[in-house]
Amino acid sequence: PSMAKNTAQAKAAAKAVKKGTKTTGKAKFRPSVHFHRPKTLIKARDGRYARRSAPRLVKMDANRILKNPLATEKAMEALENNNTLTFLVDLKSNKHQIKKAIKDVYDVEVAKVNTLVRPDGQKKALIHLQPDHDAVDIANKIGLI
Repeated sequence: PSMAKNTAQAKAAAKAVKKGTKTTGKAKFRPSVHFHRPKTLIKARDGRYARRSAPRLVKMDANRILKNPLATEKAMEALENNNTLTFLVDLKSNKHQIKKAIKDVYDVEVAKVNTLVRPDGQKKALIHLQPDHDAVDIANKIGLI
């Protein structure tokens, strides 16, 4: 029994010497020759301190957007005939901001706003009011008429 056991051990040792004891597993199947880094958990960055102590103020408020109403002959004609107010407005303001500013300041519904930049570099806004609001009443309130 010991002889058979010893021969089996000797054969196993010879095989180990010949082949090696460290055998590798089956190679991983890679469908592409390009390596794509696996998608792992990405946490949102959380800074150590706030970069700004307080949030920025809204610089385009109604008082900055609307400079002053225009009382030219053409503006008065548009006021009476087209239910339209004419204002000089901030050059950087857009139609949405002008519409909101008129609504906030004068509590009227605006149908549409047309804008143009005059040759002197100022922006003029023609504010068409909804038919249920009268532009002449607002002009009286402002002191245009």
